[in-house]
Amino acid sequence: MNISESNLQYRNRRFRSKRERGNAVIEVSLLAPWIFFLLVGVLDLGVYFYAAITTENAARVAAQYSAAGPSTAGDTAGACTYAVQEALTLPGITSSMNCQSLPFIVNVAAVAGPDGAPASSASVTYQTIPMIPIPGILTGRLTLTRTAEMKVKSN
Repeated sequence: MNISESNLQYRNRRFRSKRERGNAVIEVSLLAPWIFFLLVGVLDLGVYFYAAITTENAARVAAQYSAAGPSTAGDTAGACTYAVQEALTLPGITSSMNCQSLPFIVNVAAVAGPDGAPASSASVTYQTIPMIPIPGILTGRLTLTRTAEMKVKSN
C-alpha cells in the first residue's frame, strides 16, 4: 500500500463519518416517543403496584383490629383509623379522612369464618391519583379493592 492509497482511505473514513453524523439524531427523534411511552408506563405501573401493596396492608391492619375481640368485630370507625395510618404514604390520603367516600373507603363486617367461628372481614378500596393514560393499555386512574378476613379472638 502506498501513501496515496493510505491517504485516500483516511479521507474516505473522514467523509463517511461526516455524512453519518446526522443518523444518530434521526434515530433518536424516531425512537423518542417510544422511549417516552415506556418511561410513562413504568412510572404508572410503579405507582399502581405500590398502591396495591399498601391497600392490601391497610386491609390486613383493619382486619387485625376488628378481629381483636367481639367488641371490635364490626367497628368500622376504629378500623378506619388504623387503615388510614397504614395508607398515609399514598397520594391523596390524609389522617383526617372518614373512610366513607373515594379515594379511600373502609368497610368492616362481622362474618362467619370457614369453620363457622366468628370472623371479621375488612374491605379497603383506594382510588389512585390521575396518572398519564396510555390508550388501550393503562387508564389514567385505577380503583383497587382488597379484602382481608380474620378469626375473631374470644376473650
